[in-house]
Amino acid sequence: MERTKTVKPIYNDHNNSPSSTLELIPLSVFDKYTYNTEAAFIFGYQPPTPPNATIEYGLRRVLSEYREFTGRFGEDEKGDPVIVLNDKGAKLVEASADCKLDPVPMKPSPALRCLYPSLNEGEELVVVQLTRFTCGSLVVGFTVHHWVGDGSSLFKFLVDWGKVCRGIEISTLPLHDRTIFKPRNPPPFEYEHRGVKFIETLLKGCASNVESNNDIVVEKVHFTVEFLSKIKAMTKPYGTFASLVAHLWRVLTKARGINGFEASHVIVSVNGRTRMTPKVPNEYIGNMVLWAFPSAKINEILQQSMRDESKLIHDAIANVDNNYFQSFVDFATHKLAIEEVSPHAKSSDNFTLSPNLEVTSWVGFPVYDVDFGGGSPYMFLPAYFPMEGVIFLIPSPARDGSIDAFVCLLQSILSKFKHIVYTPQDHGQSHL
Repeated sequence: MERTKTVKPIYNDHNNSPSSTLELIPLSVFDKYTYNTEAAFIFGYQPPTPPNATIEYGLRRVLSEYREFTGRFGEDEKGDPVIVLNDKGAKLVEASADCKLDPVPMKPSPALRCLYPSLNEGEELVVVQLTRFTCGSLVVGFTVHHWVGDGSSLFKFLVDWGKVCRGIEISTLPLHDRTIFKPRNPPPFEYEHRGVKFIETLLKGCASNVESNNDIVVEKVHFTVEFLSKIKAMTKPYGTFASLVAHLWRVLTKARGINGFEASHVIVSVNGRTRMTPKVPNEYIGNMVLWAFPSAKINEILQQSMRDESKLIHDAIANVDNNYFQSFVDFATHKLAIEEVSPHAKSSDNFTLSPNLEVTSWVGFPVYDVDFGGGSPYMFLPAYFPMEGVIFLIPSPARDGSIDAFVCLLQSILSKFKHIVYTPQDHGQSHL
């Protein structure tokens, strides 16, 4: 059973009318060249949980501070994309399931798609679904268009929404100005952002014999603190992220059964908020992400030490620094506007990234601070995204420093992957 309504912001306790002033937020260069798609995830809460009315009221109140989430896409007088702050509202779906939550598989799968709505059916930029189960559990599904914001933006919104539901004042208000990224004059164009690193790596997948995304499964892998410490000991002085990505890179390369001198890339998203000078506040709402592309030949991945691979990953991420972000602003503002080069983060009809990987980490996000009044979620899952080679890293609900990885891979290699994923795969001697 479902009931759908439009939720508009409340600006004070006595007035829930939309603002009479029509404003526009122009998309930044980072918004325009991120993924033109929706992002979705679900949170699971054990009883007792707050009533839907409390969650809805909190949503209405927080939308008054996050007007991008209640607006619509449009164009300015020049034809450039903008978010129109017209307060037309977000969509809220209230649903109930005639079963307990326990039998639902706790990893992304087609079966969970009914718990988070899609944006395809309307013009809303945000859709929320509240699903009640007979056991008293609540699942909150959240779907948003990626142009509205990146992971940092979305989790600030979600945490603040929870605070409002609990009667807590938002301590730091969001920063909405997306015009803060200015090109240099004259722009030095220090880096070449087109070509393989700018377009081809994300657009072009290798030829595949995968007939459909039905051949792809998502495997949940739990990495304990002890396991993470073990692989970090192999990769000193590099940290948890570099060592874990190096481990998964090697494991998937082995499980895929690929070898030779072909290059393999790891596509890693890099948050620019702390990398630009001056730093961009964490309260900034919008996209602030570029990509690092550590790369090695297949035979090197299989033969060199884990420390070597961790260094590749660490150095590639370190190179996406202030100069690189500023160079991207210069390039995207001047050359892309003239050349009309297609954005690089564009959806593909191909279902496999092999021999490449794409890693998205939410380990540093306040996943378990999204509390609507009934406590922290006991479950957090990304949406089902059937693209072979995509990996999501999230903090474990145990909140003990362990990490859960959701790995999208072919059904045909699942058995081999599971057989080796919990075994450190170090080989060779470090060349450093």
